[in-house]
Amino acid sequence: MSDTVEEPRVHDATATSQSETDQNPAPEPLSSDHDPNLQTKPKLTDEIPEAKPEEVQSEVIDAEAELAHVDQLPEENQKIRSTEGTSHPVMKKEDEGNKTFTMRELLSELKSDEGDGTPRSTVSPYSRESASQAAENNPAMNLINSIQVHDEEGRSRQRVLAFAARKYASAIERNPDDHDALYNWALILQESADNVSADSVSPSKDDLLEEACNKYDEATRLCPTLYDAYYNWAIAISDRARMRGRTKEAEELWEQATSNYEKAVQLNWNSSQALNNWGLALQELSQIVPVREKEKVVRTAISKFRAAIRLQFDFHRAIYNLGTVLYGLAEDTLRTGGSGNGKDIPPGELYSQSAIYIAAAHSLKPSYSVYSSALRLVRSMLPLPHLKVGYLTAPPVGNSLAPHSDWKRTEFELNHEWLLQVEKPEARETRRNLSGKAEANVEKKRVKVNIREIVSVTPSADLTLPPGAGLCIDTVHGPVYLVADSWESLDGWVDAIRLVYTIYARGKSDVLAGIITA
Repeated sequence: MSDTVEEPRVHDATATSQSETDQNPAPEPLSSDHDPNLQTKPKLTDEIPEAKPEEVQSEVIDAEAELAHVDQLPEENQKIRSTEGTSHPVMKKEDEGNKTFTMRELLSELKSDEGDGTPRSTVSPYSRESASQAAENNPAMNLINSIQVHDEEGRSRQRVLAFAARKYASAIERNPDDHDALYNWALILQESADNVSADSVSPSKDDLLEEACNKYDEATRLCPTLYDAYYNWAIAISDRARMRGRTKEAEELWEQATSNYEKAVQLNWNSSQALNNWGLALQELSQIVPVREKEKVVRTAISKFRAAIRLQFDFHRAIYNLGTVLYGLAEDTLRTGGSGNGKDIPPGELYSQSAIYIAAAHSLKPSYSVYSSALRLVRSMLPLPHLKVGYLTAPPVGNSLAPHSDWKRTEFELNHEWLLQVEKPEARETRRNLSGKAEANVEKKRVKVNIREIVSVTPSADLTLPPGAGLCIDTVHGPVYLVADSWESLDGWVDAIRLVYTIYARGKSDVLAGIITA
């Protein structure tokens, strides 16, 4: 599955929270030009339609239907605009006690001005003359001033950006160590790049992004703890890498992007957006690195998407991206036969895991056409009418302290309503009446967890549990302990149960029910 959803830049130093998870999944709709006759396994494309979807395009080279991968969705592919947590891009005005003003305020000034295209002098303590002098012979200002925008809205926006850039040029001229001004100037350049068409030559989108990267570099040298700068810098590098296809230069840029996302996460460990984008950058990198390195990069990407989901359970973009990367891994395993170390998950299981995440993403955001298209390709890979079926080791019902010898490895089924232990007919006990005569088979009590009654789902290291990967499902009636076959298997169970509960909590259980029972 080569679909992936990348996290967009976070506007205004507030990455959109993303119960929508819209950051960088500019999902691209399923490719419609594949040849149905070539399908052996559907393929997920890596891009989301340009609404402007999030980034991420991991492709699988098989001639099969592709699942659109979600790059950056419009709302979420946004830069963090300021070092302060305001909801609008913030520009610093040094001479006014660090007073800030917003893009909206600047636009108002421009519209109220008398038509010379320059904001009134009351907007800034600096004169127009001093601002012009600061901008003279400045390569970055020359790039911004040479941008040609053809629609009125774009021209108005670019005038605001150019005005703000002159302010930062003046601030940096007075104080070269002003890391805030450097950071905000980098944002202006990065925003200006969005105003430039892909085929523009003077200036090119790449020129503006490169200059933005230089400013981010300077800002982080002066202030190594500037999380926002590392995050937006990584997005700018990713944009530059994407322009270069699958070349050696692109590989180097993707490696730089992953390094900056790593620094951003180190500075802000609870940023689900940074983790999602980090996973997307790794997914892109996996398409370029030598084959012997690919699986390691892909598995690292999986860990980043999973970490993002565990920080934000309803982060549908990360959920979808995890599904696409698992789909791609399934296709690679099917094509190459795996690494041969005996620990590879069978392709069928990987396809099923992929389908779980895509079904969950669709349940959370049923209006996203890219998710709907992907679901049509993978729905048949689910163990219908269930979302997940697999083995767990369980104690006798109601006795989690039973001796380990009494715990039994049995099959469990998960759907939109419950997690249920399955008792095979041959395993049922035969009860005898007082005369010794055998009666009809009677079912034993089974573990049954109602999704509505779940409080939390966590891995468990309780030493009283049998050996293996422990799982604790805390419910309103008390905890239920189970043991998965491996830690990797446990990851799948934890994610699946949490996702089903999150879908229920968001009032979307009927959507999930329609997927698995229709």
